[in-house]
Amino acid sequence: MRELHPATRGFAAADVYERGRPDYQAAAIAKIVELLGLRPGRTLLDLAAGTGKLTRLLVPSGANIVAVEPVREMRAELERRVRGVAALAGTAERIPLTDGYVDAATVAQAFHWFDEDAALREIRRVLRPGGGVALVWNARDERSPLQAALSVIIDPLEGDTPRRTKRDWKTMLAESGLFERCERKLFEHVQETDEQGVVDRVTSISFVATAPQPVRDDVEARVRAAVRAVEPPVRLPYMTEVYFGFAIG
Repeated sequence: MRELHPATRGFAAADVYERGRPDYQAAAIAKIVELLGLRPGRTLLDLAAGTGKLTRLLVPSGANIVAVEPVREMRAELERRVRGVAALAGTAERIPLTDGYVDAATVAQAFHWFDEDAALREIRRVLRPGGGVALVWNARDERSPLQAALSVIIDPLEGDTPRRTKRDWKTMLAESGLFERCERKLFEHVQETDEQGVVDRVTSISFVATAPQPVRDDVEARVRAAVRAVEPPVRLPYMTEVYFGFAIG
């Protein structure tokens, strides 16, 4: 498999990721199910599935789901939490499925880690003609004072780590020559949590999790101070972004 970015070592703390990360907005899930045609008899690839945050929300569609995840600890957490889903080791650049195996594919919180061209070719290879792909992100809504305060803590640590904000994903899909009818849909979402939940959310970020211990300790202290400065209950707003494209040919 293609070597992963060093920051992905932070995802070995799969339990922190599972506790800290939000789920996905119900209307966004409904739109994914609708546009990808997820139903019994259809097969879905959930690529870079992590701990199954998105996977488990798509199970009720009745589609047969194959989850592919390269990080062993994340894959083990997925297997514990999402029953009846095949969880395979693999990367976006080398998907362990045969040509035309799936009717649809999803990628949540992950496409920014991929080699774009290779990943798009692989996704197209395993999709049947006309099959859809949905790229999904929960983007922190920095209109929130708490989210803005967290960004002040987080952003200086990112280094060369790939991040969602560095690419126009709709344009990428449209210009690939592999997908058509590309569109972006947005859904407001809120994560109801507590102080420890916000700490887990921030420390689940790859480049925070792999920072030296004194840096992590400082981040945690600053996050706790930021949370204590706001009135309860603790609410972290997001925009769930979904980018759709459909295989040409």
